[in-house]
Amino acid sequence: MSQFDYIKEIAKYGLENDQEHLLKVINEFISYSRKTKKTNFALQLQSILKEGLRSQHTKGLTKTGSTKYFIKEDDREINELIIEKLTSDYSFDNLVCSEEIKTDLEYFVKEHHGIEVLNKFDLPVSNKLLFYGPSGCGKTLASYVLAGELDKMMYVVNLGAIVSSKLGETSKNLAKLFKRATHEDCIIFLDEFDSLGKVRDYSQDHGEMKRVVNTILQLFDYLPQNSLIIAATNQMNMLDDALLRRFDLKVNLDLPTKQQIKELIEKTIEKTQFRFKTTKELNEVVALSQGMSYYLVQKSILTAIKRTLFNNDKTSSNSFLIDTTILKELLKREKQAESTF
Repeated sequence: MSQFDYIKEIAKYGLENDQEHLLKVINEFISYSRKTKKTNFALQLQSILKEGLRSQHTKGLTKTGSTKYFIKEDDREINELIIEKLTSDYSFDNLVCSEEIKTDLEYFVKEHHGIEVLNKFDLPVSNKLLFYGPSGCGKTLASYVLAGELDKMMYVVNLGAIVSSKLGETSKNLAKLFKRATHEDCIIFLDEFDSLGKVRDYSQDHGEMKRVVNTILQLFDYLPQNSLIIAATNQMNMLDDALLRRFDLKVNLDLPTKQQIKELIEKTIEKTQFRFKTTKELNEVVALSQGMSYYLVQKSILTAIKRTLFNNDKTSSNSFLIDTTILKELLKREKQAESTF
């Protein structure tokens, strides 16, 4: 069947309220989508199906204190702990980094694609990864790349909801999140991880942070092989040593080199119709961008392209040449703003 046939059958059985056939067709459609390389759509549809089936068991009026009541409460609390559930189309082609880092990440992905081989030889699977480095240097992007390469749903965790002022509540929130994520066979992405994994001798009330770190250590130790944790931090020095040792791979995403800036610029503009007038102009922009993060360089380029577009005569043969005067001024302002912090 084609995807249109599946959609028609889903509509038919849905309107007829024939759940048995509806579920059968949806599962077939998920398999079809995977075979036709529509992996992200398959993941999203599978997630909708799981949540729909779960909600059926809790629909209608519920008595306070009943099993159904607690399931509903648990679902509500879990949803509050997650900013977004997403799939990714990013691949290693979208990532600008050193060859050494790219090789490490490629092997990390290969381990998960080859879990059966590793299990055959009784070898552990790396499933806990830490990205660290300055803000704007690709930690979040690298996480999206891994989600795309691994064809997995990613839970972006709401740390504001995880961390609670109530004694012991943060540890409970983490335990609930990990339990759900392991059932979903997904990636848990913990940005600003230092807010959870601080060194345990930092001053804190009632030793709460010590309890949180101990909880994370236990959750890490019992994490199933097919589930992944990706954490990111700008403050590596604040993380507890025992927690750092639990990560299978620690990747330093630092400020870009001159060559990496050039690669970033080329990748950014190749998706547009805009170009630099000369190689000399490009090299001048690269030189001026040194010491800046990937994010600030890319933001400046895109802003310069938009301003060039609005300033230029659309009929001119030079209408798709980036105005480097604008771009250089933007880069200088970003550098000046960074130096004031």
